[in-house]
Amino acid sequence: MCKGILGKKLGMTSLFANDGSYIPVTVIEAGPCIVTQIKTLANDGYNALQLGFSEKKKHRVNKPLAGHFEKAGEACFAHLKEFKVNNPEEFTAGQAVTLDIFSVGDRIDVSGNSKGRGFSGVTKRHGFKLGNKTHGSHSYREPGSIGQCAWPGKVFKGRKLPGRYGNTKNTIRNLQVVDIRPEQNVILVKGAVPGPVNGRLEIKIRGI
Repeated sequence: MCKGILGKKLGMTSLFANDGSYIPVTVIEAGPCIVTQIKTLANDGYNALQLGFSEKKKHRVNKPLAGHFEKAGEACFAHLKEFKVNNPEEFTAGQAVTLDIFSVGDRIDVSGNSKGRGFSGVTKRHGFKLGNKTHGSHSYREPGSIGQCAWPGKVFKGRKLPGRYGNTKNTIRNLQVVDIRPEQNVILVKGAVPGPVNGRLEIKIRGI
């Protein structure tokens, strides 16, 4: 059994459970992924599957990748990712990995890149408190004093300052699969996951 799959975030919605409780869920298009390479302990030092997700036009792929994809079929893919398996001999190149690996109630870890917010100040980036807005204050959204005296006369690295905010990989752990809709290649996961709509996600099953 493959321990994970690639997917795409479609958005958020909500539903009611059988007991009447209200559950916010994220809708994820998970797979189908195609096995593009099989790695074994004998050849590569570990057992894993390389999965391809989101088909891409062949003329938009460079020649080395096109040759790599030909070993698994005619399709080319925009995203590749390795997932560990215990028995790689159970799989073949070109095989599809689908939602069959999930069951309702499974616990999963979902990884993705957070929304990029560009260059941001300390109020938005680090949650700094605002300064006085009245009485002639000129430090409404400024970080305030950060330097030293004559010694050492420099700003230490690691201080919270303005800068690029977002677009970093984040993982939300121990999320629960609420519903599976195989005819649409969709799973519903309780809670929020990182990234914007249509952002790529890596979904791993816990405890396998």
